[in-house]
Amino acid sequence: MECYTAEKHRILIAEDHTILREGLRALLSLDPGLEVVGEVENGRDAVRVVEQLKPDLVLMDLSMPGTDGLTGIREINRRYPSLKTLALTVHKTEEYIRAALQAGANGYVLKDATHGELMLAIKTVLSGKTYLSPSVSDKVINRYLDDNKTVESITSWERLTSRERDVLKLIAEGRRNKDIAAYLFVSIKTVEKHRSNLMKKLDLHNASALTSYAIERGLVQL
Repeated sequence: MECYTAEKHRILIAEDHTILREGLRALLSLDPGLEVVGEVENGRDAVRVVEQLKPDLVLMDLSMPGTDGLTGIREINRRYPSLKTLALTVHKTEEYIRAALQAGANGYVLKDATHGELMLAIKTVLSGKTYLSPSVSDKVINRYLDDNKTVESITSWERLTSRERDVLKLIAEGRRNKDIAAYLFVSIKTVEKHRSNLMKKLDLHNASALTSYAIERGLVQL
């Protein structure tokens, strides 16, 4: 009688907190159908190692230093459209949910989810379906059922481009223009232009105000 071994699904974890990464690895390792093939601390590294590790799914925290999870998801979706991404986050606001889905995330699960819900989310996404934590799904449904939304309801955050959000996050992390330019592989003049656009769009006029705004949005943590 022949014996067949089911192929394991390969998982990459992107999470900047070591204890959470270790906990996630331990939880996922309990499932014989999953294999954690790597761990990274930010979205940039997640994009970098995907080609090497060839995961089936990236479990991506949204709030990480440097390149955050939204940017990582967006870039992975652009480069590897068949690769599944599952956002793992503390953010419950409609803006974050919508931003993650627009970036290309296949699922959105909260960090206060149970082990069972996390496993359900992973397996749902791996099967080709979209998963949303029950506590946030109502917000998404209400958004699309509300026919009274108008252009005027667009927030200042939504008016920012993805690159402007990247620059905002790095400013809030205390990085200087030249450091931001080097990190994003752009010129200092380009960074200065993005900074100017941020101030105009947000009606904020110094780095301190931009930093406070970024903290309120959950881009960086105190």
